[in-house]
Amino acid sequence: MSFVDKAEVVLTAGDGGNGIVSFRHEKFIDKGGPNGGDGGDGGDIILLASRNQNTLANFRYQKELKADSGKPGEKNKRHGRSGEDMIVAVPLGTTVLDEQGNMLADLTSDEQQVVIAKGGKGGFGNAHFISSVRQAPRVAEKGEQGETKKVTFELRLIADVGLIGLPNAGKSTLLSVLSNARPEIADYPFTTLTPNLGMVDINKQTSLLFADIPGLIEGAAKGRGLGDEFLRHVERTLVMVHMIDAYDDVVKAYKTIQNELKLYKIDLTTRPQIVALNKTEGLSKKEIDTLVSKLKKVVDKKTPVLAISAQTHSGIKELLDDVLKIVVKERRHQGEIEAEQANTPPVLRLESDDVAWQVHQKGNTYLVTGERIERFAGRTDFDNPDSVQRLRDIMRKVGIMHELTRHNIKPGDMIIIADKGQFPY
Repeated sequence: MSFVDKAEVVLTAGDGGNGIVSFRHEKFIDKGGPNGGDGGDGGDIILLASRNQNTLANFRYQKELKADSGKPGEKNKRHGRSGEDMIVAVPLGTTVLDEQGNMLADLTSDEQQVVIAKGGKGGFGNAHFISSVRQAPRVAEKGEQGETKKVTFELRLIADVGLIGLPNAGKSTLLSVLSNARPEIADYPFTTLTPNLGMVDINKQTSLLFADIPGLIEGAAKGRGLGDEFLRHVERTLVMVHMIDAYDDVVKAYKTIQNELKLYKIDLTTRPQIVALNKTEGLSKKEIDTLVSKLKKVVDKKTPVLAISAQTHSGIKELLDDVLKIVVKERRHQGEIEAEQANTPPVLRLESDDVAWQVHQKGNTYLVTGERIERFAGRTDFDNPDSVQRLRDIMRKVGIMHELTRHNIKPGDMIIIADKGQFPY
């Protein structure tokens, strides 16, 4: 299966089933009471992070996902069957963005689940509305519509170490030497086609996950080449190993990559790095020392600069020792942050948007908006006069009818509840 790390998908949760209007009709029972059952709830769409998934290729052609809808209620107060939830497996490291680019979910641990689209609630049947003053209600609610969201899945590899550098710096060779990974290489300019992962044994007790990030070029952060598509995979790494070809202009090569990291939407130059001067097997010690000295003049003083040869394995042990030190330090730092967040009491806020409403007049038409009243309208059967009357009663209780009176509404003027329905005053 090919590697795909970005996909646009339309998610549609299941609609709630309708409640029904029904009365008992049994022999020798003259006036049976209401017995209409409630509709079943619509199924949710749930994302499940799975370490068994490593690509978003499943969504390349499956652009729409839809959960089951709830069934309508039945006679004798029988509840309609709820729709089954749709559980969708995605790789670890998948983030979900809405159309505005806001993050809706971030799945970073195995078996983590997130309800990404909520199914609609089933409507009440008329048995639900019986009361001391309403013995034979002919009102039943429609089921709510399930949420529909157009989202973007983005995969950001969760690796301890990210190998970065210009094309032909030797990242793929190093990964294949350190692990069993066999990266797919392009014919030109000798750069990895997709990010590749390899588990590297540092010592008998410790193994780290390395990610070979496809070769970046100048202008990658602005969309040139494919580098900008893969920079997101660097975001989660604990340390970056910046590999530089010893036969390039090493200072220019270093500055080129650092500039791309800085121009990315998150300044990645603030992340821990190790600079590895590669392909030194054909150079003298004096030549190597000269190149390392040049790099140390432009590299941050806290950043180690090492000379290695992926071909002959020279300097590899020293590189892995430095990698392990930084990873341990970063894991400890992350653990402290998580512990601090866990001890921070949640901030409670009063949500008032769901009860707020507004009235907008345009000629003889009155548009009413507001989350709560729109939900009631969505459950109203506008072809049923009793259902519409119930909606009128709700609007009266919350003050909307009084506000319409203040706007001088007249009999026959049209009341529109958002896009849910309309009826005359």
